[in-house]
Amino acid sequence: MPLSFWCILAAGLLPYAATLIAKSRKGFDNSDPRAWLAHQEGFRARANAAQLNSFEAFPFFAAAVLVAHARAVPQHTIDLLAIAFVAARILYLAVYLANLAALRSLVWFAGLFCVVLLFFAG
Repeated sequence: MPLSFWCILAAGLLPYAATLIAKSRKGFDNSDPRAWLAHQEGFRARANAAQLNSFEAFPFFAAAVLVAHARAVPQHTIDLLAIAFVAARILYLAVYLANLAALRSLVWFAGLFCVVLLFFAG
């Protein structure tokens, strides 16, 4: 299986890392998790926001990888851009948790750039 397909799996699982961070507290109410998360502040609120953004970014990335494969883009190009996207999303989570808003936006754009390049590569 191509490395880029593994990157789709990794990108699909990344939001759950943010979820675990957001919900990692004694007092987490699993009977109404969305209401509980809506009242969080600080890094838990940022982790929840990163989770939501990661779920939003995933379909566009997965489609871009599949489009690049369908267009017979060289595998090494697809793999490189897919790895760069996943790395950007991991960094995105880290800078979001650290509350570095300007850097977060820059990293977000880097991930988006990888997706756009996947669509137009080849």
